[in-house]
Amino acid sequence: MCSEFWSGWFDHWGRKHETRDAATMVSGIKDMLDRGISFSLYMTHGGTTFGWWGGANNPAYSAMCSSYDYDAPISEAGWTTRKYFKLRDLLQSYLSAGETLPEPPAPIPVIEVPAITRWQVAPLFDNLPAPEQTEDIRPMEQFDQGWGTILYRTTLKDDISGTLHIDEVHDWAQVFADGRLLGRLDRRQGEFTLPLKGTLKKGTRLDILVEAMGRVNFDKSIHDRKGITRRVEVLSGDTARELKGWTVYNLPPFHDFVSHRNYRPGKADGMPAYYRATFKLDRPGDTFLDMRTWGKGMVWVNGHALGRFWEIGPQQTLYMPGCWLKKGENEIIVLDLKGPAETCVAGLATPILDQLRVKAPETHRKDGQNLKLDGETPVHTGTFASGNGWQEVKFDHPVEGRFFCLDATSNYDGSNIAAIAELDVLGADGKPLSREHWTVVYTDSEETRSGNRTADKVYDLQESTFWQTVDNTAYPHQLVIDLGRNCRVTGFRMLPRAEAGAPGQVKDYRIYVKAKDFAY
Repeated sequence: MCSEFWSGWFDHWGRKHETRDAATMVSGIKDMLDRGISFSLYMTHGGTTFGWWGGANNPAYSAMCSSYDYDAPISEAGWTTRKYFKLRDLLQSYLSAGETLPEPPAPIPVIEVPAITRWQVAPLFDNLPAPEQTEDIRPMEQFDQGWGTILYRTTLKDDISGTLHIDEVHDWAQVFADGRLLGRLDRRQGEFTLPLKGTLKKGTRLDILVEAMGRVNFDKSIHDRKGITRRVEVLSGDTARELKGWTVYNLPPFHDFVSHRNYRPGKADGMPAYYRATFKLDRPGDTFLDMRTWGKGMVWVNGHALGRFWEIGPQQTLYMPGCWLKKGENEIIVLDLKGPAETCVAGLATPILDQLRVKAPETHRKDGQNLKLDGETPVHTGTFASGNGWQEVKFDHPVEGRFFCLDATSNYDGSNIAAIAELDVLGADGKPLSREHWTVVYTDSEETRSGNRTADKVYDLQESTFWQTVDNTAYPHQLVIDLGRNCRVTGFRMLPRAEAGAPGQVKDYRIYVKAKDFAY
């Protein structure tokens, strides 16, 4: 039996909206029905992860959008789709004599809501709750908080300069000095250090505002503490000085908390703030709140937490069920941690789930970056066997190193493409090393036009996803991974794509392992 036959896939912030071909889905289901295979269709209706419940993957850390539309046969709002009717047509052909399928129900009425432009504001730093004191940094769970945002504040006892190191940011942080924004750190990007421009003087108030974006929901990383997990240090030369003596403010995502801030007319001038407004309706109905002019945060309507928004996309609207609206006056509250370009929300008749607003899909190669392997000596050279399934390679001798490079020099199908679904590096005991803290340092090519085929897919614990190079870049193809620490490496394992014929399967390759990163 097939316990999860995927009709689509979920979306992640900052990545291309996921879709799956309807004909391919129906073909796979037909194949199972013809063979008498039981299956569960995941998802038939994906819906929405309302509130703060959107999850995350790790490694590499990547938070999911609030919409769980999933490109499923039934849409986020319960609408039938082209994929639904293709599935329905298939299932009708397997009915017993005399059986019929009922007609699908009519869609729930949809309304448009005129732009809401008159707001009151409650600046976050002017509306802090009673704090707790702690000498050492601790994650938010140790302050009896499971979700939302947390503020860590300290007053500098000495001048500091160099680099601020936050170990670790879980998941998105903003650093302020006396109310002035110094920078932002994003766990998705492995950003845990912030170079300080100049010197912060003794007596400066240092604020670190951290948002918990989504909890990892499987494997070893499921113990996903939020806030700042270990410590905050100032790095200067070869020295590291830990900052102590913190005042901590819990900022939970509950309506009882966000509705009892001190709202007033005015603006927050790009600083974190809560916004509140009311709007009137002649009749309720489903709608999609357009958040495209806002930065990053959450929305509540009539006490219901709708979900998260983030300007980077791909999700730009929040599904608002009509059953949570009412005739007459309705209340909306927005927490924007980054600050809006314009305080305007309108209700649309259709969702916007595929508008990515980063300059380009995120990849692991900087502009002008080229890996230099001249003068490097491979620790192993070999040829993979043709076909599907895991392949394990043992080195002649163990090697010590932190940076693992796969240099693929040819493939089996004669195309330009290289594709790998999963990669393990074997440690001193011959078993796979933990991949929890791996990061991709470099890859020469990643396919982001037709799907999210980025290099971190080789260690995302999903055998159905894969790294793939673009089809117009010739071999060789390289992938460099930072293992997170120096390790004794005895070999590796590689899994090609699962499809028949293993498209893009690498044939000949070279492996390099170094204690220090490669030259670019």
